[in-house]
Amino acid sequence: MKHVVGVLPVTEKYDLGSQIRRSCKAIPRLISEGYAKKHQKAGFQKYLYDALGECNELIVSLEQVKDIYNIKAELIKTLVKEYDKSGRQIYNLANKWKSFS
Repeated sequence: MKHVVGVLPVTEKYDLGSQIRRSCKAIPRLISEGYAKKHQKAGFQKYLYDALGECNELIVSLEQVKDIYNIKAELIKTLVKEYDKSGRQIYNLANKWKSFS
């Protein structure tokens, strides 16, 4: 992410840049925290859906960087693809967790 955030205009480094940094850090932290509460079926699912929300938020922020500032378009396309894949994996895990006993 530093290759994207580091080249943002100064006016965006503390707004959009901060959001990107926070979202990408939040995803694994939410999964980790939720897994620690795996004995609570609904508890883990809540954290997984929160992580999915962070994935979606990150994708939107990256798309904004690409569309508004035309920064590192190829890198951003790759990152969006990876976070979309991660989001789908998190979604599938959350759905499978419903039937896990």
